[in-house]
Amino acid sequence: MAGIVPKRRHRGRDILDNVAVVERLVAFYVTEHNSHLPYSALFGETPDALYIGTGKHVARELEAARTAARNARLEANRAAACRVCERQRAFA
Repeated sequence: MAGIVPKRRHRGRDILDNVAVVERLVAFYVTEHNSHLPYSALFGETPDALYIGTGKHVARELEAARTAARNARLEANRAAACRVCERQRAFA
């Protein structure tokens, strides 16, 4: 009976009823944390990429994307006009 829990209480969760399950889940978490999840504190790199040195391009790509987004936003905001602004431009 150990490990048998009503389904509604543990929907979507793993039952931690033996060491093998815990080891599998911890290994999964560590792999995800180090290999797949980028961190802003690491300039968009994963811990593995930073340690190995394979993610040096990530910071440059993020900065280029940030600059492009900022420029697009400025251009869109400058192109937008309300009736008041249009009248002011007409008189200028």
